[in-house]
Amino acid sequence: MEENGALSTEDQTSVFEASRAYSSEKFVKEKEVRPRTVPPPGDGQGIYEIDPMLRSYRDHLDYRYGQYRRLREEIDKYEGGLEAFSRGYEKLGFSRSDAGITYREWAPGAKSASLIGDFNNWNPNADIMTRNEFGVWEIFLPNNTDGSPAIPHGSRVKIRMDTPSGIKDSIPAWIKFSVQAPGEIPFNGIYYDPPQEEKYVFKHPQPKRPKSLRIYEAHVGMSSTEPMINTYANFRDDVLPRIKRLGYNAVQIMAIQEHSYYASFGYHVTNFFAPSSRCGTPEELKSLIDRAHEFGLLVLMDIVHSHASKNTLDGLNMFDGTDAHYFHSGPRGYHWMWDSRLFNYGSWEVLRYLLSNARWWLEEYKFDGFRFDGVTSMMYTHHGLSVGFTGNYTEYFGLETDVDAVTYLMLVNDMIHGLYPEAVTVGEDVSGMPTFCIPVQDGGVGFDYRLHMAIADKWIEILKKRDEDWKMGDITYTLTNRRWSEKCIAYAESHDQALVGDKTIAFWLMDKDMYDFMALDRPSTPLIDRGIALHKMIRLITMGLGGEGYLNFMGNEFGHPEWIDFPRGEQRLSDGSVIPGNNFSYDKCRRRFDLGDADYLRYHGLQEFDQAMQHLEEQYGFMTSEHQFISRKDEGDRVIVFERGDLVFVFNFHWTSSYFDYRIGCSKPGKYKIALDSDDPLFGGFSRLDRKAEYFTFDGSYDGRPCSFMVYAPCRTAVVYALANHENLGSES
Repeated sequence: MEENGALSTEDQTSVFEASRAYSSEKFVKEKEVRPRTVPPPGDGQGIYEIDPMLRSYRDHLDYRYGQYRRLREEIDKYEGGLEAFSRGYEKLGFSRSDAGITYREWAPGAKSASLIGDFNNWNPNADIMTRNEFGVWEIFLPNNTDGSPAIPHGSRVKIRMDTPSGIKDSIPAWIKFSVQAPGEIPFNGIYYDPPQEEKYVFKHPQPKRPKSLRIYEAHVGMSSTEPMINTYANFRDDVLPRIKRLGYNAVQIMAIQEHSYYASFGYHVTNFFAPSSRCGTPEELKSLIDRAHEFGLLVLMDIVHSHASKNTLDGLNMFDGTDAHYFHSGPRGYHWMWDSRLFNYGSWEVLRYLLSNARWWLEEYKFDGFRFDGVTSMMYTHHGLSVGFTGNYTEYFGLETDVDAVTYLMLVNDMIHGLYPEAVTVGEDVSGMPTFCIPVQDGGVGFDYRLHMAIADKWIEILKKRDEDWKMGDITYTLTNRRWSEKCIAYAESHDQALVGDKTIAFWLMDKDMYDFMALDRPSTPLIDRGIALHKMIRLITMGLGGEGYLNFMGNEFGHPEWIDFPRGEQRLSDGSVIPGNNFSYDKCRRRFDLGDADYLRYHGLQEFDQAMQHLEEQYGFMTSEHQFISRKDEGDRVIVFERGDLVFVFNFHWTSSYFDYRIGCSKPGKYKIALDSDDPLFGGFSRLDRKAEYFTFDGSYDGRPCSFMVYAPCRTAVVYALANHENLGSES
């Protein structure tokens, strides 16, 4: 790693301008100077107290923390600290001053470079750039004689370089906006600097982090009921109110970073600092986020730092004509399954680029945090491919661990939490890496949450079996199999299970009957009755036992009947075979929210139940309670009973047997009432329970609990009981 970066300390400043003034009715932005700092590293030894088993791997973990400390020291020495280092977007790319525009680009492989675009009629000889000793090319364009900028807002721009691979025109790596002109394949970089009166001004403060996260995972482009690419404005006006009404407290937005291939779901990023232009302008995205904040919703961004598009025309690949610019060279720099490039996290300038990228979205757009995609691929040189993690610690702390990548994750979490204490970070890790959600100061990787990815896989595995073969212990083990003191986001299904070629839980359960028997004026079928009952039970037990947060992909709350199939043409492979397309149809790339809203369809009951689930958690706060006890997992009765917080959950998965006077254990004596009943007719149930009934406890140990009470447990029904005198209290357990 180079000891010096592309920018000198003099190029950096230690303070930035922030603005927040509050009145009783609005949020007003005012400038003030307020320094932000990232706390210095700790001793990194806390992990051994939290998990004594880690002491056997002290050599690896101390080396890892030593690498992190060394980087922090070098960043302090050469860059003025992590706060300044993470503001690379202020110097690299385009920056505007009173005198003109400066453009800088790190491209050490280039032999020469010039800035071209609409502003100079794409003349490569008009604006020649100069190179410094660190491989950064630079040019200053003074204002026009009338005081206007040399590059008008909205102009197309590129950098032309003479590279080892030949003459190459590239979109600037730090570009803030890019668009695809009709009929053109590569995107064009856009110089984005709107006049002051066109810039969006945030009006609402960012919400405080809630105790428990209930995340609504969404994709703006496919969020319309119509077969079209939806807009930020439509999502703001139509979808955000829906999310708020359903009871979620956070929205996680996919596919924000610009990606030239729409069908990549946003994961083959080409322009890391640019919001997707398919859905609108940067100002419209800011308006969306501000509206979410008005509703009290956190806005998390699905950020992709695990890999990048291999596009050379409009992405980072071969940017300066070399294979090893932002990425590892050779096979290590390619992900064979994802068909994409892999970053070199040991490169000083890659660290600057990625840290600044995360900072940019938090600072400029007021995102409240991130879901980091593909973290398992980052942390291991095998990328988690064809590896069955068993939980043996040698799988996590050995030669196949990419320490540079893990150190980057520590740095980015440190930067985010130091500068934005309310921000939330969620990591997509399937491996179960120990220390993943332990603070960096204690030697951990620093995420707030990990996605509990095994749950969705387990439900698909179970749904392929007959009801008679479902194992209650298997369900409870998977839901509770998470690391002590490391928080998880649980989900029964996400966008992954909705893609073409896979099936949603609703489709696994009800299959083609969904197309003909979801109207209330038509007789139901056994498949529909089973599917509606189990859909509710699966989602509730996942929320109840699976983690400290919960996630749902848009539309799944009402059992969306169709898979996701992005518009695409046929694809011819090198061996001559053809992958059929869908004639570029948007029909399966939308969300039929109208189905969930229609009270004459059975989808509506599923949506009402999901809303009731969210409001139950809001009222009782059971997901963040430390009190969790499974008192029964009866393989004969097919019953699961557990306590979470002050609530008692009873699940009867039996397909025919209902149980009268069924005794269940509880920890607190008193009078219980039904807080949620999946068999309620409002939720498409059969109304087999009396919602007004009261349940009084008996003293005496039962199922390992000090008290118990008797209930009726109908087949394929989930019921949640609460102490009657606690009905307005959140759990403090």
